[in-house]
Amino acid sequence: MQSTKFNPWEMALEQLDSVARKMKLNPNVHAILRHPKKSLIVSIPVRMDNGSVRVFTGYRVQHNISRGPGKGGIRYHPDVTLDGVKAMAMWMTWKCAIVNIPFGGAKGGIVCKPEEMSSDELERLTRRYTSEIILMIGPERDIPAPDVNTNQQIMAWIMDTYSIDKGYSVPGVVTGKPLSIGGSLGRNEATARGCVYTLMSAVKYLGLDLHRQRVVVQGYGNVGWNSAKLLFEQGCKIIGVSDVEGGIYNSDGLDPYKVYEHSRKTGSVVNYKEAENLTNQELLTLNCDILMPAAIETQITKSNARRIKAKVLLEAANGPTTPEADKILEDKGIFVIPDILANAGGVTVSYFEWVQGMQAYFWSEREINLKLRDIMQKAFDNVYRLSRKKKVTMRTAAYILAVSRVADAHLTRGLYP
Repeated sequence: MQSTKFNPWEMALEQLDSVARKMKLNPNVHAILRHPKKSLIVSIPVRMDNGSVRVFTGYRVQHNISRGPGKGGIRYHPDVTLDGVKAMAMWMTWKCAIVNIPFGGAKGGIVCKPEEMSSDELERLTRRYTSEIILMIGPERDIPAPDVNTNQQIMAWIMDTYSIDKGYSVPGVVTGKPLSIGGSLGRNEATARGCVYTLMSAVKYLGLDLHRQRVVVQGYGNVGWNSAKLLFEQGCKIIGVSDVEGGIYNSDGLDPYKVYEHSRKTGSVVNYKEAENLTNQELLTLNCDILMPAAIETQITKSNARRIKAKVLLEAANGPTTPEADKILEDKGIFVIPDILANAGGVTVSYFEWVQGMQAYFWSEREINLKLRDIMQKAFDNVYRLSRKKKVTMRTAAYILAVSRVADAHLTRGLYP
């Protein structure tokens, strides 16, 4: 699951430029939106367990904060780049606008291989990174969250480091925290649950029966596994899943719980006894009803888009489809639920967690899931109606809606000085 052939920032700019032309966006606002508000590159010296010091590179980017504080995850991965972080920050801007929550887009990352580091090394890395970006983050400025290879524990270290600097506990500085220090119920499954809610809306409009759909999931991390589990509980047949090592396939269906247990024990879904192995590229082109890319960006390209056989592409990952592939999927009549809509459930429940932390008043999981369902279904309905009205794809409609809301905020606030 590699994406190094493509520059995600160029892809994000192409998406923005394309929709700006269609909606005749104010050229001054367009110029502002093409540039991140703030990009920070930091060196992170860390004492390793063997006594040596390694220097890692970290990033934090705020793309836009006109509608509220920055919001976006922190990724630990060897392929993290500044352009990649800028692209994801821009996508976060649109994502927050789509679901109409008062955040702007931000993102962060560290170039590292976390699987090769001890827990103590990861803690020292996280705390030093936090100290280097501490002037950019805060509950009213920029609120980080988990992303690829980061989790609740890393968010706890960030919160603690920030709180020590302030001299008091600041739970609102991050989301995706453990429940014991102000995390929210429902946050762990939020991105997956949001994907499922948008899919439920889509099949209703498309006249499909969700209980009969054959589903393929690329990526079996938090989002992929939870999506497979939730769709399985809705009666879908999960026929293929994959992770970074490869994929598995069974036309009669897989039990996602058993696959998850196998993955926990062996480190991969590969070699599951009730399925045949295949590559990630083979998995993407399986004959299925729902294809859910839930891994990393730029997985569906012009080289494989023509072989996609799904009826619905549900983008759980950020930027999984290149613009060239988009055109091919449109010609094939594949219904795409775009990333900035499909996977906005995570940032929505992050917003709920931030609100709860700021108020020191916490909600039940049922209340959170119902609020999430209402927001995701309303967002889908808005995008779907706009796509029919303008006779454009769901992605174009989603961008028109999101960019319009951000542009309105810019024009209302004005330009200082």
